[in-house]
Amino acid sequence: MAKASLKPFRKANLPKNIGLAILAVLLILSIIGLYGQPLSDQEEVSLSRVVEELEQENIVSIAVEQEELIVTLKNSESNLVTRKESGSSVTETFRNLGVTEEKLRQISFNVTKPSGVGFWASAILPILLPFLLLGGFLWFMMRSAQVASNRAMSFGQMQQRPVEPGQKKKRTTFKDVAGSVEAKRELEEIVEFLKTPKKFTKLGARTPKGVLLVGPPGTGKTLIARAVAGEAEAPFFSISGSDFVEMFVGVGASRVRDLFRKVKRQAPAIIFIDELDAVGRHRGAGLGGGHDEREQTLNQILVEMDGFEQSDNVIVLAATNRPDVLDPALLRPGRFDRQVMLELPDIKERQAILKLHFNKVPLAQDVNLRNLAERTPGFSGADLANLINEGAILAARRNQKEVTHIDLVESIEKVMMGPEKKSRVFSKYEKKVTAYHEAGHAVVSFFTPHTDPVHKISIISRGHAGGYTLKLPTRDKYLHTRSEFKGELATLMGGFVAELSKFKEMTTGAGNDLKKATNLARRIVTEWGMSELGPMTFSQKDEYIFLGKELHEARPYSEATADKIDEQIRKLLDVARKAAEKILIEHNDKLKLVAQTLIAQETIDQAEFAELMTGKEPSSTSTKKDLSPQPAPSETTNPTTDAPQNTAPAAA
Repeated sequence: MAKASLKPFRKANLPKNIGLAILAVLLILSIIGLYGQPLSDQEEVSLSRVVEELEQENIVSIAVEQEELIVTLKNSESNLVTRKESGSSVTETFRNLGVTEEKLRQISFNVTKPSGVGFWASAILPILLPFLLLGGFLWFMMRSAQVASNRAMSFGQMQQRPVEPGQKKKRTTFKDVAGSVEAKRELEEIVEFLKTPKKFTKLGARTPKGVLLVGPPGTGKTLIARAVAGEAEAPFFSISGSDFVEMFVGVGASRVRDLFRKVKRQAPAIIFIDELDAVGRHRGAGLGGGHDEREQTLNQILVEMDGFEQSDNVIVLAATNRPDVLDPALLRPGRFDRQVMLELPDIKERQAILKLHFNKVPLAQDVNLRNLAERTPGFSGADLANLINEGAILAARRNQKEVTHIDLVESIEKVMMGPEKKSRVFSKYEKKVTAYHEAGHAVVSFFTPHTDPVHKISIISRGHAGGYTLKLPTRDKYLHTRSEFKGELATLMGGFVAELSKFKEMTTGAGNDLKKATNLARRIVTEWGMSELGPMTFSQKDEYIFLGKELHEARPYSEATADKIDEQIRKLLDVARKAAEKILIEHNDKLKLVAQTLIAQETIDQAEFAELMTGKEPSSTSTKKDLSPQPAPSETTNPTTDAPQNTAPAAA
């Protein structure tokens, strides 16, 4: 197919190439004819000088080229060049100058007849050359204008070329996609539709027209779409939703028509539209109305998808992480018949993803993929790839030949919170405040039910945080209880309460904790119905404010209800603060011990923290929490998930 596509291109450029070649030859001939010099050295002299050389018998031969005489001397490597009178012969010219017949007989005269090409070139090219240069300049200007005009007229055409099935280097299959088992199982049917459509049409089944891939960023929506095309061995057209929209009205709709026209000619084929929400948002959401460019593009997509026939054998794959903003007409059966969910990978899928990415990375013997998978809850496939890359960079910086487990553990913290800032120097007072702040988080978390075990405490600055406390969920969790949220609120308040109780002064260090606690309390009340207001939700997450609509339409409750919501949020935060105060008063000795240890060594790991809190080994069963080594850090001062991951049973 690639060879066939080059033939029209070569035919179209053939006249242009011939014209350029002719122009180049003429220019070269002109330059040679006007400025070319013989290879041998020549000196231009007068006829009297040549006569003197004749009298001295120092001339071997004379070459006559029309009016020009080229004189070859006996004892000289250079030649003399002169010109005779026009209309007279060479011998007649020398006789008139007094040269005898005897002298002339001793000289060899060679008369050269000028060629036709050389004669006409020397006669015409000096006159023709300026016109050739002017014509070439005008042709170049007209060609540039024509190219610009063609580009203007091709705004409505798509320039994307498909990834052909024969391009094995660019081919992606399901083997290149780790995890997402359910999504791959769902998409295997699409591959069968493209490979053997008759298997389904015999039973009256029709080919799905569209499949919408929905999932958070970094979960591999584009990768799995390429894998579908690679498995089906079908041409794969990839385009972004923003490519349809230009500054000119109607360009998006024209590009949609052109794209679908090209794809139908290469059916069976796959169209992949990334970031569909760029053109697929709700219609009527603005002042432009039906003349809005995005709406025109969306209307054309709807028409093209609904106009498919069963024989087209073309499937549209689209990806978005905002399915809630898409127009309902896109999601109805007959357009996007299926929605495939790609969730964040669980522990087994994270282990498979790490194994896939580690194929090209030299690993040390101490690397444990299972342990790394447990340490990375909430990480997407892109996050895991970045984690491995950071670990490899760290190992290269240390001049190591292999990536060790320590490199990867440090890269986890770097991905989550940023690089260490050991150059940031704290004063003794700031260091002490930070130590008590982090110790407050850790002690409250330890003595609060339904919270995760503490994994690491540090007062070494990372990113925007002066210190951090990492906790370990023992396993992936998808449901959370009110008791877990209350424990998380108390833990977040632990740093603020510890600072206030020790120094009788509030600092800005607790600002991020208070922000996280307030947001979590608001979600408890408005989204999950876990407050005294009852099982009601007041979330505005699905409400959108567009131009032309009243702002008050976005709030689905009254001002009186808003006051009650604020009251419930304040009450949750007060209860959490009092719970943290009670724990820190009862265990003030533990708070001081942990803070002093942090001031001395800056970092405390899980085993050391268990010894400080219990005075026993971490494996002891007398502690209140399960302190066995459990990876998977989640930051207390900056949680990365929507809700804390807890494993303790719900309170009675």
